[in-house]
Amino acid sequence: MLTAAQIIAFDDTPPPPGCSPWVGAPEQVRHIEIVEPDAAWPDIFASFRSAIVGALGERALAVEHVGSTSVPGLAAKPVIDIDLTVADTDDEDAYVPHLEALGFMLRVREPWWLGHRCLVSAAPAANLHVWPPDSPEAARHRLFRDWLRIDGADRERYAAIKRAVAADGLMSEYNARKQGVIREIYARAFAAAGFLP
Repeated sequence: MLTAAQIIAFDDTPPPPGCSPWVGAPEQVRHIEIVEPDAAWPDIFASFRSAIVGALGERALAVEHVGSTSVPGLAAKPVIDIDLTVADTDDEDAYVPHLEALGFMLRVREPWWLGHRCLVSAAPAANLHVWPPDSPEAARHRLFRDWLRIDGADRERYAAIKRAVAADGLMSEYNARKQGVIREIYARAFAAAGFLP
């Protein structure tokens, strides 16, 4: 069972020396596109969720729509972010082949960072993040999503930094340049949840 202390403690552990998170060639540098909210995003997620649960059955312990496309009214990259919880992310044979049969490709393997894996889909575009049970990062994703759904000021603040970074930034810099604002929003979400003293 996760504690508040675990949820509020960010893990910024870098890869061990000589280790790369990439499966295959590293991601190519590309420009960011931020688009206006699309009413179809929840339906696209629902289709993904149905396919994932159909492929994995009870091995899919949870399938959550997270990220900006999960927040009504929030501008976003047109990529659906999904958090999948499985019993053991290291047991890739139990889930990766089934997800590959749906058109996903394993692109990121980070056993040193909370057991994270990431598979991607090209069409529709999606990032499928795979976590073990009681992952603090997955819990933070849900908390961030739920906070932005109810707090209009932070929703606008987050949209503004994304547009500013995307206007002159590349994917390689996008997440790093958003991080300060993201951590500020998290602090307010943590406080609202009663996680901070």
